[in-house]
Amino acid sequence: MRKTTALRAAAAATAALLTATACNSQRGQADQGAAADGACKGQQTTGITDKTIKLGGIYPLSGPASAYGTISKGVAAYFKYVNGKGGIDGRKVQFVVRDDGYQPPKAVEEARRLVEQEKVFAVFQTLGTPSTAAVWDYLNQQKVPQPFVATGASAWGTDDKHPWTIGWQPSYVAEARVYAKYLKDEKPKARVAVLYQNDDFGKDLLGGFEKAVAGSGVKVVARESYEVTDPSVSAQMTTLARSGADVLLDVTTPKFASQALAADARNTRWNPLHIVNNVASSVAVLRPVGLKNVQGVVSATYFKDPADPQWADDADMKTYKEALHKYAPDADPGNQFNAYGWAVASSLHKALSAMKCPTREGLRDAVRNLKNVRVGLLLPGITMSTGHGDAFPLETMQLMRFKGERWQLFGRPVDTRKEFGPPTK
Repeated sequence: MRKTTALRAAAAATAALLTATACNSQRGQADQGAAADGACKGQQTTGITDKTIKLGGIYPLSGPASAYGTISKGVAAYFKYVNGKGGIDGRKVQFVVRDDGYQPPKAVEEARRLVEQEKVFAVFQTLGTPSTAAVWDYLNQQKVPQPFVATGASAWGTDDKHPWTIGWQPSYVAEARVYAKYLKDEKPKARVAVLYQNDDFGKDLLGGFEKAVAGSGVKVVARESYEVTDPSVSAQMTTLARSGADVLLDVTTPKFASQALAADARNTRWNPLHIVNNVASSVAVLRPVGLKNVQGVVSATYFKDPADPQWADDADMKTYKEALHKYAPDADPGNQFNAYGWAVASSLHKALSAMKCPTREGLRDAVRNLKNVRVGLLLPGITMSTGHGDAFPLETMQLMRFKGERWQLFGRPVDTRKEFGPPTK
């Protein structure tokens, strides 16, 4: 990244002093430029030039988690928007999207394609815990940045053997802590049944929740898992209903969240408080169930809901909606997944602009040295911060309850970093 310094000299008494000042300024700029070049010398510049930066993304455009695929539209719209304003520090962004179908072996294939054939600067936004876990060894061996992966697994912030990979959204452990605190405060004798995906995603959130409620009156009384290849979770929901739990913690991806919500609605003899995890909370997930059937469902969030009228006059929300309409006219601006894509792309913009060197190493270091960075679509008061011993950019969430046709925030934002400390290994 080129840095220029605007030097304005005060009015000089003589022409000789003006000349001396100008010469000294030029020498100073040359010395600074040489020092910067020296610090960056030998670092990787694949995929980045003075005029362009090439990024790759891997999403499930097909398969059981294809509902997430639209996130790439929000990301692409953001980059097209900034390109129209001159790019990121003068560099136009090229964003290459690949489809892994939510299959880890395919994710590895696509990561290799992006690195070895497309020659991308960074693999931005691999989506899903299984796919991200499948490719991070390869990307770290190749020393290719893997910033702001679209998964909240705590491993992305606690593992010190993969410095080129980092998450973005609040970790699943942080999210679990928010639900645990809510139940301990509001339903201190809650009996909880848990439906969870049988992989690192599901186990991470479930484990975080069980640890957070340990020693309290809140008890997990039933657990049922499912495989991402299962056709449905109806059998698991039937079993969980028999537990008599008064809370259902729903740790699922969109397809299965819709099924679980529908099964809950059909079972008139079981009426638990239904908590659905953030990654399956989009209205696009709820709508197929019938909005009248999801009233009172609880979740948590950290960014502004584009369907919430309280943000109608918000400048950042207006920019997002106008740009999405222009650059992704087939994408629904009210879909939270599109807003997520816009927000995380905006976050990467901030990190790229903070690089001390326009290199892969520069980006690796920038995402791990964020200090209260504001991003327009994040909820008020929520900023990105990372540093030594803390590789979790976002750890604050606020509860929300579905009412009418939209989510409504309630309670206060919970900064889990302050209340519980960062997730540990």
